[in-house]
Amino acid sequence: MTEISERLRLLFETSIEERDGRYVVPIPKELVENGSVADGESYRIALLAGAAEPASVSEEETAGFESPEPVPKPSHKQGPPVEEGETRSVSIDTLGDQGDGIAKVERGFIVIVPGTKPGDKLDVEITDVQETVAFAEPISDATVR
Repeated sequence: MTEISERLRLLFETSIEERDGRYVVPIPKELVENGSVADGESYRIALLAGAAEPASVSEEETAGFESPEPVPKPSHKQGPPVEEGETRSVSIDTLGDQGDGIAKVERGFIVIVPGTKPGDKLDVEITDVQETVAFAEPISDATVR
């Protein structure tokens, strides 16, 4: 399995598209709206092999090129790193557009926690998990640390 750096801020799956003679990596609108990335900012992008098999290439096309190490393919699609009902200790990094606290967990996955502010460290219960974001509630008997 490919090791993913803890410095990774965001991970999602997409396809490269051609637009007006340029190749574009489209970013889902939800990722900009929930604060994962910001319009106009610069980011580094790492490309990992997708699940689709690459097109075959002839020996003539590869003459003079060394073959790269094969990239292991995951046995299943990696989903969200949290599950509904799970309890987590999180640190609120920033506020979302609606004023809710935003924490990041493994692979930069976003967890939105209402009623919190940047700097809060608390235990939460995951209440709803979607493909790119999860929602959580502070645990009533836990205090903000």
